[in-house]
Amino acid sequence: MSFQAAWAVADAAVNEGRIPGAVLGVVNGQGRHVAWAGSAALVPDPAPVTRDTIFDLASLTKPVFTTERILSHAHAGRLDLDAPLTSVIPDFRQYNAECWERATTFRDCLGHRTHFPAVAPIYTHGHDPATLRAFVLQREWPRVENPVYSDINFILLGIALERVEGCLVHDMDPGPGFTFTPPPEACAATEACTWRGRVMRGEVHDENCYALQGTGHAGLFGTADALLNFGEALLGRGPDLTCEALSDQRTHGWEIRFPNWSGGQKCGPKTIGHTGFTGTGLWVDHAAGQVWTLLTNRVHPSRHAETRIATLRQEVGDALYGT
Repeated sequence: MSFQAAWAVADAAVNEGRIPGAVLGVVNGQGRHVAWAGSAALVPDPAPVTRDTIFDLASLTKPVFTTERILSHAHAGRLDLDAPLTSVIPDFRQYNAECWERATTFRDCLGHRTHFPAVAPIYTHGHDPATLRAFVLQREWPRVENPVYSDINFILLGIALERVEGCLVHDMDPGPGFTFTPPPEACAATEACTWRGRVMRGEVHDENCYALQGTGHAGLFGTADALLNFGEALLGRGPDLTCEALSDQRTHGWEIRFPNWSGGQKCGPKTIGHTGFTGTGLWVDHAAGQVWTLLTNRVHPSRHAETRIATLRQEVGDALYGT
């Protein structure tokens, strides 16, 4: 393991101005290593990154929060992964009993095996979260021919969690070290949002999650150490459904190593990982007993910049395993 080599790659991206700030954390047989550099915010008020900077984890919400909670309910018998979502959300597309959406199962959503589109601007259809949830459930969704990675899958899983637990996602306990409502001054800033008219700091970057006031696909905030603790817990319980392949690229809620994936090519073939749009990522190599997270605020102050984040993640992952 070469933590210093991996950190040199991330540090260079900060020094070159490609990303404002970064935190790299690794846990393995040699212990825990964390390094950080750069800015948590550039505008409107500059602030440095620290080890304790809280990041908007974006789509890491999918595996770290939603997948864990869905699998926990399945283990307890409160839902069946191979049952349709309608077993918990009977009113889903209730005006067309024969539609394809009503046949979608929990496992389909976890593995992105559905025919929902990748994303949709749900937030442009109103301001009331309850009405937007109704829109998600009753919309006649365009059916994509080949399954794609889709936020809609996990928005629906979030609604299912709300039905099972009897409260909104935003009111659920996200687990040790994580939060849905962080103190803004402790957070890395994300985008200067044209829709909301301000820099997002301590408020979720994802527009749909913001409009729905909590969803299953985004909204989780946390630190590098919180993610390392979570990854260590995954190592401790050993391979399970989060490692069981549902396709050549995906498990239940996670990706598994495939050519050109985010974690590089030097990790074990059963390594699982996931990224977040804001510039975050977490990877767990059960065979090597290694967890690593790379947190950046690459969308600050705009997503419309060339940060080469995909290459950065791969180079960091490969550097961790040496030559």
